[in-house]
Amino acid sequence: MAKRKNKGLGISALLGNIDADIDSSKKKKNLVSDLSNTVAFIPLENIEINPFQPRVNFDSDALKELSDSIAVHGLIQPITVRHLGNHKFQLISGERRLRASKMAELTEIPAFIRLANDQEMLEMALIENIQRQELDPIEIAITYGRLMKECQLTHKQLAERLGKGRTTITNFTRLLTLPENIQKGVQHGIIAMGHAKALLGTDDIAFQLGAYNEIVNKHLSVRQTENLIALHKQGHNSQNLRPKKKLPSAYQKVQNELATALSTKVNLKTDSKGKGQIIINFLDTEDLNRILDILDAEK
Repeated sequence: MAKRKNKGLGISALLGNIDADIDSSKKKKNLVSDLSNTVAFIPLENIEINPFQPRVNFDSDALKELSDSIAVHGLIQPITVRHLGNHKFQLISGERRLRASKMAELTEIPAFIRLANDQEMLEMALIENIQRQELDPIEIAITYGRLMKECQLTHKQLAERLGKGRTTITNFTRLLTLPENIQKGVQHGIIAMGHAKALLGTDDIAFQLGAYNEIVNKHLSVRQTENLIALHKQGHNSQNLRPKKKLPSAYQKVQNELATALSTKVNLKTDSKGKGQIIINFLDTEDLNRILDILDAEK
């Protein structure tokens, strides 16, 4: 009669299984820690987009050029991700490289794996993006604002963390106080940041818009723009020496809205009976036709 084989149901076998489970658990806990010190190849389908990505504009031509390079040489600079569990990862930085890799139809790419909570991930993503040259001044300003608001940092603390001067942080964040179309002008390279900083020399929104049009149409240099602002402030100060009736807040709001809509300086005047006039400033015939086209489109 054949001897029955031990199927491993004894106490020693059970203890062996327990040891195996403990070892397996320890290995899982140490997995991300071990991987965080290396570069791992991760399937693209397992990587989620970074919800904290501060960058919104990606040049399609530059993206295609990077994609073609990746298709030939592979991705040279790894992206950075954090481990979510269940073989899932979330992008911390490198969305441009991730997008280009997908365009190149890669199945997996190299990645640094970091341990980070939401707060740390946000800060890493924002700071990493700030350090990239592709960001325009407005994107940098928005990123600085997010870092200060969401990471609860002061101008001084952010400057220290980034290794920059406090005035640099202030100059960038002040760009966000400019009218939207001037911000777009900075973002698209229509005017330089030096022009924008000069425009911040006045709080007069209507004048800012008029000066912006003059910069664009007459190709003013930063120095010429600074002189334009200085002359405006001198004139404004001399007018302040004379008694001036303050425009009611409701009319002031209308004046600002008209100036923004027409992208030029607008003056609204009214008397005690509610009668008044609207003065729309224009630089030349071309600028007048531009304003007329806007008004005609509103009919």
